[in-house]
Amino acid sequence: MSNFEALVPALAKALEKRGYVELTPVQKAVLELGQADALVSAQTGSGKTVAFGLALAPTLLDGAERFSHAAAPLALAVAPTRELALQVTRELEWLYELTGAAIASCVGGMDMRTERRMLERGAHIVVGTPGRLRDHITRNSLDMSELKAVVLDEADEMLDLGFREDLEFILDAAPAERRTLMFSATVPRSIATLAKGYQRDAVRISAAGEEKQHLDIEYRALSVAQADRENAIINVLRYYEAKNALVFCNTRAAVNHLTARFNNRNFSVVALSGELSQNERSHALQAMRDGRAKVCIATDVAARGIDLPNLELVIHADLPTNPETLLHRSGRTGRAGRKGV
Repeated sequence: MSNFEALVPALAKALEKRGYVELTPVQKAVLELGQADALVSAQTGSGKTVAFGLALAPTLLDGAERFSHAAAPLALAVAPTRELALQVTRELEWLYELTGAAIASCVGGMDMRTERRMLERGAHIVVGTPGRLRDHITRNSLDMSELKAVVLDEADEMLDLGFREDLEFILDAAPAERRTLMFSATVPRSIATLAKGYQRDAVRISAAGEEKQHLDIEYRALSVAQADRENAIINVLRYYEAKNALVFCNTRAAVNHLTARFNNRNFSVVALSGELSQNERSHALQAMRDGRAKVCIATDVAARGIDLPNLELVIHADLPTNPETLLHRSGRTGRAGRKGV
């Protein structure tokens, strides 16, 4: 128990039940915050979701062991994509399970009325994507009056995807007396400016290895003639026989093409791209998690921030266009102390 004695007891129990022995560097760092705002740069796979869950608990519970009835939400977590928002919801559900917290998700592609009913029933923490959250605020179905904290997850990606206006709208709608936590893989000027405008005396936390890829990933480069590319990918998949593999393409068309080719070769394969409905994307990820599919072929946006626990192999079928994309794609493997190629 000694590792977790600084934590709210219900969260310490949840971590033990989950098999945690020790906190990651970013999780330890946020415990020092008290009630301060923070701008945190941490690489993907460093345990950010649990980190902000731990950081929020003292603010939200305010000394209590458990939450009382949920009236208006106390915390809002904003994530760039539907997959990431749903993943954050799942993580917070187990972390806060023993506190009696009600957690609601509001994401594009889901039924607005269902979400509205969920919010009416009451939620302590709401997780969502920027556009959908803004819709709910505009339609008065999301009450911001009691918010004690707002978390922006993968803030750099949200700005890259053009969500600045939505984020500013959400932050402006939240009470001035609130905590604002921003998590970002990198901190370009655009993030620094956003932080300056919406945070008060924010503590800057830089978790180890912010710029460099973590050491649990082995990189291998194979030079292949363009005409042999597909056969080479198939040979690499067969050679490694990974439990789960993720193949990245730069376009939806390339995803569709490779998916068809792999199907013909009898691989258990699913696709993940922006043109699929939320339902189809959720089914694809679930098939990977429960072992019905071994290979997922995806575009960058679709795979941003997703966590597949058994992912052992990442293949760049099309090379990424910049170092950040290489980091994010490759960082889908080698997570939480496991090795990846």
